Amino acid sequence: MNASDPVASPKLPALTNGSGAAAILSAAIGSFALAVLALAADKSAHISSILVFYKPTGILSGVTTTAILTWLLTWGILEVRWGRKTVALGRINIVAFALLGLSFLLTFPPVGDLF
Repeated sequence: MNASDPVASPKLPALTNGSGAAAILSAAIGSFALAVLALAADKSAHISSILVFYKPTGILSGVTTTAILTWLLTWGILEVRWGRKTVALGRINIVAFALLGLSFLLTFPPVGDLF
C-alpha cells in the first residue's frame, strides 16, 4: 500500500437526534399525563369511576394504563415525524423539563390540594 493512495472509506450517514428527542419529549408528556390523570381522578368522582379498569386496584389501574398508552402513542407519533430529522433538542429539553417539573408539582400534595 502506498502512502499517497487515498484510502476509500464508506460514506457514513449523517447523525440525527430526532429519535432521541421523540423519546425525551414523549416520556415527559407521559409523566404529565400521569400527574393530571391522578389529580383529576382524586378530585372528580365521575373521572374516578371511568378510570377503574380493574376493581382490585381501583383508579390506579386506569390512571397508569392511560398514562402509559399516552406515552407510547406520543412516542410513536413523534418517532414517525422526527425519526430521521435533526430537531432543536435544546427547546425540546426545556419543554420536557418544564413538563416534568409540573408533573412533580401536581403530584405534591400541598400543590395538588390547591385544585
